[in-house]
Amino acid sequence: LVIKKILISLLALVLVLAAAVGINTARKGSRQMQVEPLAPVAVDEAAVAARLAEAVRLKTISSRDDANLNADQFKAFHALLQTRFPKTHAALKREVVGDLSLLYTWGADPQAKPILLMAHQDVVPVAPGTEGDWAVAPFAGEVKDGFVWGRGAWDDKGNLLSQLEAVEMLLAGGYQPPRTIYLAYGADEEVGGHRGAARIAELLKSRGAQLDFVIDEGLLVLDGVMPGLKQPAALIGIAEKGYMSVQLTVSATPGHSSMPPPKGSSAIAMMAAALSNLENRQMPAAIRGVAGEMFDTLAPEMGGFSRVALSNLWLFGPLVQRQLEGAGSTNAMLRTTTALTIVNAGNKDNVLPGRAEATVNFRMLPGDTREDVLRHVRAQVGRVVPDQQLEVTGLPGGKEASQVAPTDAAPYQTLARTVRELFPDALVAPGLMVAGTDSVHYEAISRHVFKFSPIRAVSDDLPRFHGTNERLGVAHYANAIRFYHRLIPQLGGPGGGAGR
Repeated sequence: LVIKKILISLLALVLVLAAAVGINTARKGSRQMQVEPLAPVAVDEAAVAARLAEAVRLKTISSRDDANLNADQFKAFHALLQTRFPKTHAALKREVVGDLSLLYTWGADPQAKPILLMAHQDVVPVAPGTEGDWAVAPFAGEVKDGFVWGRGAWDDKGNLLSQLEAVEMLLAGGYQPPRTIYLAYGADEEVGGHRGAARIAELLKSRGAQLDFVIDEGLLVLDGVMPGLKQPAALIGIAEKGYMSVQLTVSATPGHSSMPPPKGSSAIAMMAAALSNLENRQMPAAIRGVAGEMFDTLAPEMGGFSRVALSNLWLFGPLVQRQLEGAGSTNAMLRTTTALTIVNAGNKDNVLPGRAEATVNFRMLPGDTREDVLRHVRAQVGRVVPDQQLEVTGLPGGKEASQVAPTDAAPYQTLARTVRELFPDALVAPGLMVAGTDSVHYEAISRHVFKFSPIRAVSDDLPRFHGTNERLGVAHYANAIRFYHRLIPQLGGPGGGAGR
C-alpha cells in the first residue's frame, strides 16, 4: 500500500511537471516584430562590387607601434572615396582626425541628438606563408564567381563602402536628414582604435555631442549556424566582452637536469600545474545577462525539445548549459573565458630553468571586471604554487566589458524593425559580441551602441574573418547597401531613434 501511494505521488508529480512545462512553453509566444517586407531598392551590383574591389586592392594594414605604416595606402584609399562618392564629398563636411581617420558630418540640428554610423579602414595582415593558399591573391581585389575577393572585403571595407553607397544613393534622391548624422571611419581598429575611434569620440565629446544611436560592425545574419533554428538569426550585438591578459611568473632554483628536484617543484612543473588549474577551474558559466535575453527571444522560434528546454530553464537549465559549454562559440556567451596563449621556459635541454613565464588571455562578460579576473587567477594558481615563488601581473592594453544597450528603447526597436524589413526570413535577437570593436570608444557619449553587420553568413564564411580566402558575396553586399539606405532615414527622422 505504501509503495502504491509513493508511485501515485510520483506519477502526480510527473504530471504536474509535464503540465507546467507545457503551459510555460505555450505561454512563451513569438517576440518577433511584425513588419511588412520592403521591395528591394535597385542596386547596380556590378558597379558597387567593382568599387569595393578597388578598395580591397589598397593594403591598409595598421600597426600598433608605427602610426605611419602604410600611410600612403590609407591616403590613396581616402582619394578613392572622394573620387567614387562625389555627392557625399560635396554635401558632407569631411575631417581628417589623427592623420588617417575620417569623420563626416551630414546635416546640423542642435535640438535633436545626432546618430553615428561606423566602420574601419584598416585590415589585418595576411599570415606569412599562407599567401599561396588563397584562391585569389589577398589584395587582388577581384570580382569572381559572385564574390568580391580579398583581405578587407568583409572586415570591414564592405561595411564602410555600403554606408557610403547608401548615402550617395540618398543624396541622388534628394534626401536631407532632419538631424545630424556622423560617419566615422577609424584607421587602426585592428590594433585597438586609440589613434582613430578614440580620438574621434573625444572630438565629438569636446563639441558637446550626445549620440542617440551608434552602429558598428559586429554580429551577423547567421544562416544555418544557430543550433535548433531553421530560420536565419540576425543577432544585434548590444554589448561586447572585455579583454585582459595576465602574465604568470614562477621562480625555482636552476640546476643540472641530471639532478632534478622533487616531483612537481621545478619551475616548468609548477607552471604546468598552474595552467592546468586555470584551464580546469574556469570562471563560472550561466545562462544570464545578454545570453539569457538572446535565448529567451529565440526559444519560441525553435522546434522540438530545444524550444521546450529553453522555455523552461528552471527545470532544464543545467542540461542546456552543459550542451552550450561544449561548443567554443556558445561557451563564450556564458562565461568569462580563459585562453592559454603563451608559454616560455628554458633554453637548453640539460638545464633546469629558474624561471617559467606564461600569458593567459581572458574575455570578460559584462559584470565581470579586471579585478575579478586577477582574484580568480591568484586563487586558482595559489592552490598549486607557493606564494613566494609566484608573480601574477595584469598586462597593459586591456579593457573592461562594455555597457549593455537597452533593448526596450526606441533605437534598438528601430534597428530591429529595419532588419526585419530587409531580412524578412530572419529572426532578430540581441547578442553578445565576443571580439572587440571600435564602438566601445563611444560609450561616454551614447547609451545605445550596437554591433551589427547587415550581411548574411553561413558557417563556411566564419573562418574567413582574419583568415584565408576572405570574400563577400556581391548579392549580400547589395543587401547591406539596401539596409543602410533604409536605416538612415528611419533614424534620421524626428524621433526615429530617440531613446531613453
